[in-house]
Amino acid sequence: MDENKNIQVRMPESEDSCIKCDARACGGGCCNDDVGRCNLTSTNWLEDVPDNDYEIVEVLFKNTRRGFYRNSIHIPLKRGDWVAVEANPGHDIGRVGLTGRLVKNQIKRVNLRKDTEFLRIFRKAKPADMERYEQAKAREEDTMIRSRKIAVDLGLKMKIGDVEYQGDGNKAIFYYIADERVDFRQLIKVLADVFKIRVEMKQIGARQEAGRIGGIGPCGRPLCCATWMSGFVSVATSAARFQDISLNPQNLAGQCAKLKCCINFEVNTYVEAIRQLPPKDVHLETKDATYYYFKADALKREIIYSTERNSPSNTVTLTAAEAFEVIALNKNGVKPDTLKPDEGGKQGSPFGDLLTQDSISRFDKKKKKKKKKPSGDKAMAGKGEKRTPDAGADQNVAKPERKQRPGKPKKPQQPQQDNGQPRAGKPQRQDRMPKPVKTFRPRQPKDGNAAQNGNAQAQQNNGPKE
Repeated sequence: MDENKNIQVRMPESEDSCIKCDARACGGGCCNDDVGRCNLTSTNWLEDVPDNDYEIVEVLFKNTRRGFYRNSIHIPLKRGDWVAVEANPGHDIGRVGLTGRLVKNQIKRVNLRKDTEFLRIFRKAKPADMERYEQAKAREEDTMIRSRKIAVDLGLKMKIGDVEYQGDGNKAIFYYIADERVDFRQLIKVLADVFKIRVEMKQIGARQEAGRIGGIGPCGRPLCCATWMSGFVSVATSAARFQDISLNPQNLAGQCAKLKCCINFEVNTYVEAIRQLPPKDVHLETKDATYYYFKADALKREIIYSTERNSPSNTVTLTAAEAFEVIALNKNGVKPDTLKPDEGGKQGSPFGDLLTQDSISRFDKKKKKKKKKPSGDKAMAGKGEKRTPDAGADQNVAKPERKQRPGKPKKPQQPQQDNGQPRAGKPQRQDRMPKPVKTFRPRQPKDGNAAQNGNAQAQQNNGPKE
């Protein structure tokens, strides 16, 4: 294991070698990340089929560049082998991506001409070739930074995104992005004089730049352009309209500042579903009102009709079959009484929202105990007379504080000292007598006998007088 760590150039030794994307968008692999993206690699499912020989071989290079080369000397090659191929001038180093009869399909897919002349494969890459290739690759970052400064000094409205050196280091490809047409003839002369190499300029779009850098999309997965997409199709805003997506530029634009490629993925399904719905310009006539098309759910095959053209007023939700029935009745001159009513108005989600069920602060509120009303004799006794404290009750028990009535100021308390004695201030009266307890005495009637009887009852209740 220690010997393998000292080896700078690692050559694949098994047939199970694979190609790992250079942007690490696929999440890993078993080989080093020198060549190719996982969106360029293909599964050779005819590899074990006999007589699966074809002279042309697909070779992958840095970024999304690939080429087809002729194996004229019939070198035994397999997927993942490093090879030295013919270039103009010199030679280049690449990795075999696909062999066999499937290469024919790849050539058709990229629309190569039939009269295209394929360059040759020289040999499998030797350690000396790989060492020279690594040296050229180490110069790419510094070359890119210096070339950007040169382009700014020349006043060119372009951005150099990446630099790729040829395997022998005699040539470099400069990938740039520009919104307008750029005259870079002077730039090529300056770059050739500074770096002493042959210069090739290659323009790429914003989508290719995003795929080259990689990243995570709003769906939480790696970008499609960095993982599996190898070709880009123009995306129009009409695809978003078919799917009833809000035409918000911030939501529709991807990391490349262009419309997201995933908008085109499901548009065909929506187009087919919309064809099975009633037209938008057809109105539904009833005896009460006229209903206009307001909104539709193409996948559920439901249409919402409103009595107003541009606002949801008295909305009614109908299925496509019910809408076609009403349309057929209107064509025959029949107007139904009413459409299918929308039960319960706006229907919410069957699952509901957990946050709206209960208040978050419901445990902070303390429940107040309700006072029980006195009933029976206790209520009559409370109205008629005040209760006196029992003789055996403890007079030292502190009484609960009465609530302060609104609008009535509370009497200030006498300040106390630390030893419990009142502080200096208004003197307290020691000769104050306790107030007598009032008792209930019934009113004396005019009749003398009744008065005597009443006094006798009062004496029995209050006891004998001293």
